[in-house]
Amino acid sequence: MYEFIKGKIHQLSPAHVVIESYGVGYYLNITLNTYARLQGKDEEVLLYTHFVVREDAHVMFGFLNTNERETFRLLISVSGVGPNTARMMLSSMPAGEVKKAICDENVGLLKSIKGIGAKTAERIIVDLKDKFSSDIDDEMITSVNNTLKIEALSALEVLGFPKKHSDKVLDKLILANPAITVEQLIKQALKVL
Repeated sequence: MYEFIKGKIHQLSPAHVVIESYGVGYYLNITLNTYARLQGKDEEVLLYTHFVVREDAHVMFGFLNTNERETFRLLISVSGVGPNTARMMLSSMPAGEVKKAICDENVGLLKSIKGIGAKTAERIIVDLKDKFSSDIDDEMITSVNNTLKIEALSALEVLGFPKKHSDKVLDKLILANPAITVEQLIKQALKVL
């Protein structure tokens, strides 16, 4: 129904965000991974959405990227996995790690997530393993780069550099050298900033 919502953050918590877009406040349930990447009130954001219509409620979920949303959609396609369970899975680990656990048939890791038992973990693996196996390598590289960027960004913030400008600089540096270490990334960013 809604592909994405773009606007300013009006309210932010680890479980939800309210985005004001053209005078309307949209309440979106979010994962902890999305929450960690949002800055706070009055930040301009674009969140990709998934709308769930139930008999007792209409609920909207927001995701910072389409990869996380597609993983969410595939998870809720599994019998016994509802939207809140899928959100819990994506809050416990990034989408790339969820996919890797499924492809590696790591029942123990999936069971460690609140609300996932052995049978549900096995059902998720059986239903989704083939759907995830082809694109897992690229996403793991992206996941590593995101962790690298987050660490470097927090270090630059501590040093007093503005987050938005630092974010753009880090993106360029990571794109130019994907094998860069955190220390090298911070040193090169300091030269540019």
